[in-house]
Amino acid sequence: MIPPLAPFPDTPWPRRLTGAGHAKCLMLQGTASDVGKSMLVAGLCRAYTRRGLRVRPFKAQNMSNNAALALDVEPLPGDPAGVPLQGEIGRAQALQARACKVAPSIHMNPVLLKPQTEVGSQVVLRGRVLGACPAREYHKMRRTLMTPILESLYHLSDEADLVLVEGAGSGAEAYLRASDITNMRLAEAADLPVILVSDIDRGGTTAALIGSHALLDDADRARVRGYLINKFRGDWSIFQPACDTITERTGWPLLGWLRWFPDATRLPAEDTLALERPTESGGSGLVISVPRLPRVANFDDLDPLSAEPSVRLRWIQPGMPIPADTDVIILPGSQSTRADLEALRQEGWDIDILAHVRRGGRVVGLSGGFHMLGTVVRDPHGVEGPAGETRGLGLLDIETLITPDRTLTECDSPDRTTGVRVTGFETRSGQVTGPGLERPWFVFDDRTEGAVSATGRVQGSGLHRLFCSDVFRTHWLADTGAAVSSLDYEARIEEALDRLADHMEADLDLDALLALAR
Repeated sequence: MIPPLAPFPDTPWPRRLTGAGHAKCLMLQGTASDVGKSMLVAGLCRAYTRRGLRVRPFKAQNMSNNAALALDVEPLPGDPAGVPLQGEIGRAQALQARACKVAPSIHMNPVLLKPQTEVGSQVVLRGRVLGACPAREYHKMRRTLMTPILESLYHLSDEADLVLVEGAGSGAEAYLRASDITNMRLAEAADLPVILVSDIDRGGTTAALIGSHALLDDADRARVRGYLINKFRGDWSIFQPACDTITERTGWPLLGWLRWFPDATRLPAEDTLALERPTESGGSGLVISVPRLPRVANFDDLDPLSAEPSVRLRWIQPGMPIPADTDVIILPGSQSTRADLEALRQEGWDIDILAHVRRGGRVVGLSGGFHMLGTVVRDPHGVEGPAGETRGLGLLDIETLITPDRTLTECDSPDRTTGVRVTGFETRSGQVTGPGLERPWFVFDDRTEGAVSATGRVQGSGLHRLFCSDVFRTHWLADTGAAVSSLDYEARIEEALDRLADHMEADLDLDALLALAR
């Protein structure tokens, strides 16, 4: 249960976003989840930044286990002096910040929910973990978060020309209106103009937009300046009559339609909705299999491997065995390590993994996946779920103790065993101990990191984003016997963001959209 948020009382909203010195703001809400809001905001961020505007992204509350580091956490009493403070925000907002060519900030995503169970999440406020909270309790207390949310929005507006505000899910969920902090209640509090986004690729766009109009009250309807159609494929003239119907029924004008953007797969996905469908990269050569665990976290750690032409990376969906032709099994991070260990066993993947190792195959564990490779994971305080302990896979001689203490650290150091520079970040809750640590994966000047089995075929590390480094990824691929490419992963993302901005410029009237901001 999260303690009361004493530093952030539910006071009246401090001010409106009007007057000199404040950025113009424009809010994009969806008719449903996964309609492409995050991608649209990223593209608009890059397009308007290229026009010379100081742009900032903002999403009041994000639910995702894909997190990124922000380095502007505000100090509180008791924090150690002189130690850089780091916090977490959603990966989507970090990508949008990159599109703006600025560093990620805790104010871009002041509330991050990281699902741990079917009915509860870890709550992160302005980069700091508050604790785990059942959904029902969070529903009651989240209205107390409106003040810090608005303060973060105002903070961004003071340093920008334009703030692009992203909603969450559907803005027309009337039953959530009273406790809403991400959609229409936020739009009311900050006096934001709203554009609705609908995904035509999934179907039901006419019903989604007209239904949203029917569910919104008069004041919320008046905030909507129009709608955008996203992910269109085909002959627009066939769908034009539907837009005429939508506008006739709602009074909202069509502000544009965006064609399908095939390079969207080159950008990090926001959440596990991207993994619900069978997912396999198009490369050939080294076969990497990744079990799709229920609470997988930071799965974008593997995006650079998916981009390699010599790698075929596939996510193994529940109900499927890990194929015998697999060369490497990767266990990614987890927001609930013990629960995911149990799920792994229920799928029979533990048997597949052990058989894979006996055949001489390789296994890599990252963060929570690293802990699963040990002999036991203990959570006596119930940090990630019910208190208790769970037997690990026993492939590394380590034990993990999960505690309420949480630290975030960056890594950018040469590994003395290989001479390769290793970059990444670690979110640590507890301790890893055991004889297996005497064979570390990495040896830095000030510490060691991770563990490797006696055979060298099982490797584990607490670091995220290891494979984003071209130098390290090339070294690791060569060590596995895979072909090495000239892929520049960071340049690939930059190129995709520029292409997305070009896509926006070609399909949308960006001057007209900017004129709607206020």
